[in-house]
Amino acid sequence: MTVTIKTPDEQQKMREAGVAAGRVLTMIEPHVKAGVSTDELNRICHDYIVKDLGCIPAPLNYGAAPGRPAFPKSICTSVNHVVCHGIPGPKVLKKGDVINIDVTVIKDGFHGDTSRMFYVGEPSILARRLTEATREAMFEGIRVVRPGTRLGDIGHAIQRYVEQRGFSIVREYCGHGIGRVFHEDPQVLHYGRPGTGLELQAGMTFTIEPMVNAGRPEVKLLPDGWTVVTKDHSLSAQWEHTVLVTATGYEILTLREDEI
Repeated sequence: MTVTIKTPDEQQKMREAGVAAGRVLTMIEPHVKAGVSTDELNRICHDYIVKDLGCIPAPLNYGAAPGRPAFPKSICTSVNHVVCHGIPGPKVLKKGDVINIDVTVIKDGFHGDTSRMFYVGEPSILARRLTEATREAMFEGIRVVRPGTRLGDIGHAIQRYVEQRGFSIVREYCGHGIGRVFHEDPQVLHYGRPGTGLELQAGMTFTIEPMVNAGRPEVKLLPDGWTVVTKDHSLSAQWEHTVLVTATGYEILTLREDEI
């Protein structure tokens, strides 16, 4: 495992990329409403990323592999039982839906990666409980980040919080190191045992992005090669921030103004 330690200059570039990514989620919020298509949300975000922020949408044309096409859009839109990597398209949002919008931008060669949940109108009681629990679970994981902490400590904090509330953690997808490269080491699991895994060092940057299901944890990949859904069709939620390990703790690089 090769984990990059960012220099102070690289940390500043990561900070600027993170701020830009967060601004996209702030900008798109008023557009997330009943009657809008996920493709329209993609168009609005793409134009803002490119024209207003002067950045590159990292997902666009990313990740081609044997048997899988490159991702065709600039953001991910995961609605209701879609766990992650939902491809924007003609689907029109309706009242009661919940949607995760996942944004990654490249600014001056560095990546900022963040996502959050949105309600379309008034959500169900279950959807609200799931969404709020997932957000708090992310922060439970973030709060243990500091030099000397191990990756298993992060995963354990998230898993314990989620399972105490009767929800389940998706195992197949995880957080990741990030910097000049979109996905780099280490892998950041959202479950685990305390005291296990890689020891954190100041200068590391990675995402914490728990995917939490209202039902069972099992998921399946759709034939498009990207979209991941819950096997039991239960609701799923996800929140994500990019985090820097500092000398004394952590800094959330993608923190939005509404979260300060």
